[in-house]
Amino acid sequence: VPRLADVMAVDLLDAPRTGTEATGPPPDHVVLRRAALRAVPAGDRPAHHTDTGTGEVIVCTAGSPPARCLAVGRPLLYDTADPAVAEWAALDPGAAWLRGSGARTLLAVPLLAEGCTLGVALFGRRPSREPFGPEDLRLAGEFTAKAAAGIEQTRARALARTTTMALQRSLLPHTLPDQAALEVATRYLPAASRAGVGGDWFDVIPLSGARVALVVGDVVGHGIRASATMGRLRTAVRTLADVDLPADELLTHLDDLVLRLAADEGSADPSAETAGGIGTTCLYAVYDPVSRHCTVARAGHPPPAVRTPDGAVRFLDVPAGPPLGLGGLPFEAVETELPEGTVLALYTDGLLEARDHDIDEALDKMFAALGRPAGSLDSVCDRVLTELLSHRPDDDVALLVARTRVLHEDRVASWELGAEFAEVSRARRCTDEQLAAWGLDEAVFTTELMVSELVTNAIRYG
Repeated sequence: VPRLADVMAVDLLDAPRTGTEATGPPPDHVVLRRAALRAVPAGDRPAHHTDTGTGEVIVCTAGSPPARCLAVGRPLLYDTADPAVAEWAALDPGAAWLRGSGARTLLAVPLLAEGCTLGVALFGRRPSREPFGPEDLRLAGEFTAKAAAGIEQTRARALARTTTMALQRSLLPHTLPDQAALEVATRYLPAASRAGVGGDWFDVIPLSGARVALVVGDVVGHGIRASATMGRLRTAVRTLADVDLPADELLTHLDDLVLRLAADEGSADPSAETAGGIGTTCLYAVYDPVSRHCTVARAGHPPPAVRTPDGAVRFLDVPAGPPLGLGGLPFEAVETELPEGTVLALYTDGLLEARDHDIDEALDKMFAALGRPAGSLDSVCDRVLTELLSHRPDDDVALLVARTRVLHEDRVASWELGAEFAEVSRARRCTDEQLAAWGLDEAVFTTELMVSELVTNAIRYG
């Protein structure tokens, strides 16, 4: 419009037809969705006449031009004076645009791409112009082929993004575990980039002794590969955390795993430089509510920010360490004591790398957001995101905010035991008395068995 036609409409199938579905006898009706409508004004006619707007659903009967065109899979030419076409234009709300345009000839062209039928394009000409001819059919075919290719690419990208997001969300924690050491809130925002969803992740892992591990990581790249790699690494971290490895050793084992994954995927892969998660960054922290100590190690990941109860905000001074997958380079863990009520913020770099400000400005905004009095941690998360992101991020963002709790002395019991088997009965007796003092009589039997087994094994096997 206006070179080829005075008016045109593009209607798409919600589910593209493939193979034998694309041709054959028309069904009783075809359901389409209007994607575009354009018209050249003529005299006192406005730019277009329609009762059906863009995005609206259109139901076409089997004998209508759109349905016939989709059934035969080739362009069809109609005279709007034809009784069947005139009846369709008069009765079908989806054809109101044609009725109001004054078009005399109608050209229906299927939108075909990659073996799929995506919909139909309808072109109309008024009586003031020559009717459509063979050259117009060729030109319309070229236009619709290019349009269909673009539509199919957009549809494929949207499908891939939806699939990747579904995969990633299935791999992230759906709920946070119950534990006494930390109050935790999280946020995850997928990127708005056409590159697709990335491989950012977070996790909260309860450990023995009331301790809790916090994890945030960022896999290089986007799409299905990044999400799948993220799932593997998250599972590996949980497995390594369960065997109670120190933070620096855990990252060393994770580094070895990334190297093995990269080798398995093969150097012939076009994206081999990031295969298996090479270049992934990760931060692993363990908080102990009894000692109030927090041990942190990181593999090329941004450092955690902390807000102490007096309102001061700073980064924890933790050596950066190399990204995962480089191999042979050491990681270093740092232990620090955190006052009760300290807020930790763990995040991925997408939070700081918005295109409308530089890193220094982003850090100032994050510190300001964390420095204001903290109510609920959900409100802290929302405040940080609002301050730093004025639009959908260009990269994925994972944010984990935790507030420390303390298990005070009256909630912790410890005894020194000798290496004789007679100490087993004393351990059971001390356990019974302590649980009774805490009002946990219902837990006596199970806890006594556990303590007896642990102490016996410790004495027997050293």
